[in-house]
Amino acid sequence: MQTETTGPDSNRGSKSIRTARNSSFLKIRNLWPALGIFVILGLTALQLHHQGRLWSCSCRGFLWTSDAWGSRTSQTFLDPYSFTHILHGLMFCGLLALLIRGMEAKWRLLMAIAIESAWELIENTNTVIERYRQTTAALGYHGDTVVNSLGDIMCCGIGFLIARKLGWRRSIVVFVATELLLLIWIRDSLLLDIIMLIHPVSGIKAWQIGH
Repeated sequence: MQTETTGPDSNRGSKSIRTARNSSFLKIRNLWPALGIFVILGLTALQLHHQGRLWSCSCRGFLWTSDAWGSRTSQTFLDPYSFTHILHGLMFCGLLALLIRGMEAKWRLLMAIAIESAWELIENTNTVIERYRQTTAALGYHGDTVVNSLGDIMCCGIGFLIARKLGWRRSIVVFVATELLLLIWIRDSLLLDIIMLIHPVSGIKAWQIGH
C-alpha cells in the first residue's frame, strides 16, 4: 500500500505550485490597464464614427501634415495640434499624481486615456465644432477624423509617459517651451485654444487669421 509523502520535498513542491499560480495571476493583473486602454480606444472610435466622423481622410500622406491651417489638419493621423495633446498628457500626469497619490502609474495612465477619449467625444459633437468655427480661426473646421482622434489620444499617452520620466519641474519647462514653439510656428497653442473656446478675443483671432 502506498503512503502519502509529507516530507520536505512535498512542501517545496506545494510552494512552487503556489508561487507559479501567484506569478500567473500577477501577470494577468498587470495586463488589465493595457486591455482597458484598448477597450477605451475601440469604443471611442466606434462612438466617433457614430457621431458622423469619417474613419480617415482620403488625402495622400494621411500620417502627417505640417500645415496647421490647411484642409488636412485634424484629418491626418498627426498634425501640429498633436503637440497640444502631448501637453494634455503632461498635465494629466501631474494632476492625477496629486489627486490620487496611492494609485499605480499604469492605472493613472488608464484614467488619463479615458479623460482624453471623453474630451475627443465632446470636442467632436456638432455643438463644439460649431463653437470652434465661430470663435477661433478654424473657420473650415468640420471635426476630426477617427484616425486623427486616435492620434491625439496616443499623443496624450506619450505626454503622460514623458512627464513620468522627467518629473514635474522639467515637465513644466517642456510645457512652456512647447507653448512658445507653437505660438511661433502656428500662432496657436493649448492655452490660446482654451481661451478662444471659452472667452474669444477678437484681437487674437485677427492675429491668427493673418498667418
